[in-house]
Parts: sequence; structure tokens; C-alpha cells
Amino acid sequence: MPARFPSALTQAALDRRTFLGLAGAFGTAAALAACGGGPSTSGGGGDAAASDDVDWSKVTPAKEITFWSSNPGSSQAVTQQIIDAFHASQSDIRVSLVTAGANYEEIAQKFQAAQAGGGLPDVTIFSDVWWFRYYMLDSIIPLDGLIDAVGIETDDYRDQLLADYTYEDAQWAIPWARSTPLFYYNKDHWSAAGLPDRAPETWEEFGEWGPKLKAAGLGTQSALQLPSLAGYAGWVFENNLWGWGGGWGEPDSFDVRCDAKESVAALQFLQDAVYKDAWAGVTSNSAPNDLTALATSSTLSSTGDLVGIQKAGTVNLGAGFLPGGPEETEKICPTGGAGLGIPKGIPQENQLAAAMFIKFLTEPENAVTFSGATGYIPTRKSADTDELLATNPLLQVAIDQLEEKTRTQDRARVFFPGADQEMAQSMANILTQQADVQGEMDALKETLTTIYERDVKPNV
Repeated sequence: MPARFPSALTQAALDRRTFLGLAGAFGTAAALAACGGGPSTSGGGGDAAASDDVDWSKVTPAKEITFWSSNPGSSQAVTQQIIDAFHASQSDIRVSLVTAGANYEEIAQKFQAAQAGGGLPDVTIFSDVWWFRYYMLDSIIPLDGLIDAVGIETDDYRDQLLADYTYEDAQWAIPWARSTPLFYYNKDHWSAAGLPDRAPETWEEFGEWGPKLKAAGLGTQSALQLPSLAGYAGWVFENNLWGWGGGWGEPDSFDVRCDAKESVAALQFLQDAVYKDAWAGVTSNSAPNDLTALATSSTLSSTGDLVGIQKAGTVNLGAGFLPGGPEETEKICPTGGAGLGIPKGIPQENQLAAAMFIKFLTEPENAVTFSGATGYIPTRKSADTDELLATNPLLQVAIDQLEEKTRTQDRARVFFPGADQEMAQSMANILTQQADVQGEMDALKETLTTIYERDVKPNV
């Protein structure tokens, strides 16, 4: 069994029991406060009746609220544009946009620190791998009562995206900056290699195309650049695992199955593409940047990177669905990105104003505006995308993939605190250290099982 690397600090920063231990070890309560211990988790997570018990008609919305964002997809300017439109539409509520971190991890750490130290936001973004921790820490409210009170039309949100934040028959967030991974490719490189102008339908097909791209004399480092392992490798590689009939776990149970033969076969294919067949590489920083720098012919990355790649202006860009595998070609794409939620530890007046703002921020016309500026998927069914798609037809690929190919993520990734970092470390060992795949997955299963037994099972 290969040696396990230490867990990332970001995992420890949000593991309440770990930091209670650290606080005692260092002999100071300040250690816990600095790292955001959060409220007690006794009682098994959030109270699903919390907002339903409030008569919101008797609550006056706060006049000023704050919205914490990490500005995913370089969205600060367009978010402020929508906030300005909200101010123009009414005069009762003012919203201050706060950049509370450079990425989902930083904003999550700041949010958890505010649980102990004060200064909570009124609205904050919840990434796919963080919101369930907030539920278990009892630090967010279910939105059902507020949804009814302010008239949020949940039936009009894309079903797959809304369902990602549903647990115990309650809604814990509203979809906002939502995405799927796409297969991006350089059309000119495809032409030079004599390939059809489309994404590969299966990974086996790309296994035939990769050598042709390498042999075409394109001056690239690789035919395919795999995403940064320090980022969201566990997210993107769900595609490969599902295509081979495997997975990190299951979408509707807490089972762990990363060590199954199907999962191992999927990851062995990726390792062989890097080492044995040598047509794939692993980016050291940003796979989209490698594509725009012409260092690779293709990559896998979020729909939220679409507009940024296009703005670089260096690639004749094509985009397609993620490839299928030998066992599954339909439900092989995960959803991802961020939703909007409301903290528990703020006044009801602020919670009501926050819900009113969330309703406006995610209205169909604003969903289109946000999508056009970033590449994120319009979250509303009724959004009029005709003008948007006329300007940027590749967004249709993302919308179609969402409708045709997506499935709910494995709970082992999105519900287990720190699991994504553990998965990324395992993938780093497999793809950059050529570690034994079965050994890595056996060790990862042991780690994930420990996380579940220690951090999840007592709180659900």
C-alpha cells in the first residue's frame, strides 16, 4: 500500500473535531477561533423546519445586507451589474458585494471563521463540496419557508441543479454559478491531425486520436492536458470513473467504491495515457491556460472557463460533451459550481432581505446576463437564451450536456469533508508519481471510510 500524503490544511480548517483537538494541543481557544470551529453539530445537522416556523409576513427586511463571493469565472463586474439593477428596481434594500476569497476554499474558510468570530454575511456562495458541511455544522438555514415567502419559482430552475442542494426533503441553496466540465479542443490542431471536427465520443476513441495529434508536429506538450490536481480533479475524473462503471461512491448513499475493479480500470487508463502511451499530460497550473498558450491540443475544464478561453483569442475553439467509457456513455458528466445560501446566525430581517436578493439575482434575465459574461449555464428553464446563443453558440453544448448527460455527484466526494483533497492527492500520486492504481484506491477507500465514520455518520 503506497504511503499517504498528509491531508491538505483546508480539510483540517473545516473539520470541527480536528480543530478542537488542535486547540487543546496548542493550549489556546484562539486556535479554534482563527480556524472557524463553528457551532455545535449535536443533533445531526440543520433543522429543516427552521424557516418554515417563521411567519415571514411579520418580518421587515433589513435595509442593508452583504453578499460574499469569490467571483467565480471572473464574475465580479457582471455580479455588480446585476446588483446595480437590483438597486434600481427597488429602494428598500442595499447589497454590498464583498470579495471574501480568491476561490471556493478561501471563502469557505472565512465563512467558518465568521461562525466563531462574528461578521457573518447575509448571502454567501456554497460550492458543491462545502454546503453539506455547513448543513452538518448547523450553520445554514433551509430555504423552503423563504422560498414561499418571497415567491422563488423553484419549478423553473433546472431540475438537476436544484436537486444538488436538496437533502432531507429541504432546499439548502439556490443554483447560481453552475457548470459542468466540457471537452475543449483546438480545431486547427484537429484539422492538422486529420480528425473530425468534434469531441471524441468515447475515451477509447480518443486513445486512437491522441497518437495522431502527437504525430502531427504541432509543437505541443501533449494531445490532452489533464486538469490541475491541486484543483478539482475529483470532480472532473468522475466522468472517467462513471464511464467505466465505477465511481468514488454512489449518488444516493454513503457507500465508498473507489477501490472497485471498474474504478481502478478507469484510472489505469488515465495513467497509461500519461506514461505508457504518452499522449496526455498533467497541467502544473491551469489547463485552460495551457490550451490558450497552444501547449496542448485539448483539455477538460469547467463551462465557467469558456468565455475566458474565448477572450484569449489564441485558439480556434471547439467544445463537446465529455467522452463516454466502455460501460456507460449516457450519465457520465457531473454538475458543479456554486449555489447561494443564507447563514443561520443572522437576524430574520437579514435572512428575508437575503432571500429577496437571491430571487432577483437568479431571475431568468439575470441568469442569461451572468451566463453571457462567464460561460456558466443559465440556471432557469424559462431563460431566453436565443440572443445569448447567437452571440456564443458553444454555450449550447453546455446546456445540451446538462440535459442529456449529467448525473448527481457521488456523495463520497461532495458530502465527505476533505474528500476532494484526498482524491486529488491520490490522483497526483497516480498521474505524476506513477503510483500503483489499486494500492492508491485501497488507501483512499480507507481514508474516505474514516472520514465518513468520524465526521459524517454522527451528524446525519
